[in-house]
Amino acid sequence: MTGKPTILAVDDDPAVSRAITRDLRARYGNEYRVVSATSGARALEVLTELALRDRSVALVASDQRMPEMTGIEVLEAVRRQSPDTKLLLLTAYADTDVAIRAINDIGLDYYMLKPWDPPQERLYPVIDDLLGDWQDQHPDRSAEVRVVGHRWSDRSVETKTFLARNHVPYRWLDIERDEEGRRLVALAEAGVDDLPLVLVPDGPPLSAPSTRDLADALGLRTRAEQPLYDLCIVGAGPAGLAAAVYAASEGLRTVVVERDAPGGQAGQSASIENYLGFPKGLSGADLTHRAVAQASRFGAEMVLARDVVGFEQRGPVRAVRLEGGGEVEARAVLIATGVSYRRLEAQGLETLGARGIYYGATASEAGQCRGEDVYVVGAANSAGQAALNLAHYATRVVMLVRAPRLEDTMSHYLVSRIAATENIEVRLQTQVAAARGEDHLEVLELCDAVTGTVEEVRTNWLFVFIGASPRTDWLGAAVVRDPKGFLVTGQDLLASADAGRWPLTRAPFALEASVPGVFAAGDVRLDSMKRVASAVGEGAMSVHLVHRYLATV
Repeated sequence: MTGKPTILAVDDDPAVSRAITRDLRARYGNEYRVVSATSGARALEVLTELALRDRSVALVASDQRMPEMTGIEVLEAVRRQSPDTKLLLLTAYADTDVAIRAINDIGLDYYMLKPWDPPQERLYPVIDDLLGDWQDQHPDRSAEVRVVGHRWSDRSVETKTFLARNHVPYRWLDIERDEEGRRLVALAEAGVDDLPLVLVPDGPPLSAPSTRDLADALGLRTRAEQPLYDLCIVGAGPAGLAAAVYAASEGLRTVVVERDAPGGQAGQSASIENYLGFPKGLSGADLTHRAVAQASRFGAEMVLARDVVGFEQRGPVRAVRLEGGGEVEARAVLIATGVSYRRLEAQGLETLGARGIYYGATASEAGQCRGEDVYVVGAANSAGQAALNLAHYATRVVMLVRAPRLEDTMSHYLVSRIAATENIEVRLQTQVAAARGEDHLEVLELCDAVTGTVEEVRTNWLFVFIGASPRTDWLGAAVVRDPKGFLVTGQDLLASADAGRWPLTRAPFALEASVPGVFAAGDVRLDSMKRVASAVGEGAMSVHLVHRYLATV
């Protein structure tokens, strides 16, 4: 695309059209070309003209009540012609129901009640968010990281996943498909063992970098800056990020340590549709991006690409040891490491590694499945959301479910949407028995649990979303866990056989573990709800309890 991206305002009332165009130009005129149309027909003509001139359209804001075409009809046509354009409907209170239906029917991004005065309070914050999302999807190519590798390479998959989950725009060049990729490998005099080759603007080429080396090259923080914190949060999923926002905003010196990337499993979700306040839903990446920005704004430090490998009590100080050396000391620690997808046990999977077999799914992986058949193992919400996202790209998505019913483990709204999606097939009581391939996944063997028959299917893509297990062994024997590794807290601790290990006369706080000053929030905690909203709530609640604990030491 060439030139400035365009914002188009549509309203049949000339006075209103002038007013919104004026307000949009005052705020966005330096970065966007703001144009107006006084009818739906004229708006579609403008879109056609822009397409012929190779001009991108970032946002269309349309009034709903127009005589020839309603705003929703205009925006529906825009969606067909320019699928990634953000759509904003300006409407009256009486049309609210119609606007809400349009969220599902045409993918309306936002509706706003008129009037929008003052624009600084009512109009600009909405459009800032919409344009920010659009810009994230259309990065400046001149500042983009390039990754050159082989799509069936474990290291390439790890690198792309790390970049995607840390919201670093990158361009993927496959040495088998892209002449530019082969040229860059030759220029760098790189061999097979040097792949992936990562080219960072204004930096030297990186050959098969570790995630920590990659983080350092990108300017991501990998070391804590202060000798002592009030609160160290281990894990940057929804619980950890919520705790970081509340702790830092309340003046606690706060650091978050994350071994992979912010967001946890929720950060990989294509769409979270039942989170309060987002009627259209939002992606896990969007939620994560907003939360990280919010925590950073209040002064929380984020230490990335560092795994925590040990825990120590040092009098009133709690210390976590980091892989590769180094540690973080704090007066209190919150464990918010969440859970990891369990590994699927079937013949041949371990041999193939990440070459066609993925635990979770990022947007970049979904895009690479275009025109192919993909298989999804799992029956929880995460599997359903992934299947719906993959269905936008793949020719066919087959869900493999062990249970006889999908409704027993998945939210009703997802079951309904899956049933209504023509290219998603659900195979109940079916499991993966084996996987085969030369250098990547090529064949799956599927076993019908009822008949015992085994069927071979050809595919290069298997996405696994089965169960979850916490990684808490690094805490050592001092912190009580149940047999599966989940942290036991509060009243559950007092009711357990390990109640005698609580060392104080006061009872542990609700989210406090067996070591005073160590708290747990989110999926890592025994009997947690396993929902994004509850994890956020526990993260916020933990900060209140940290304050109470710090007042006692």
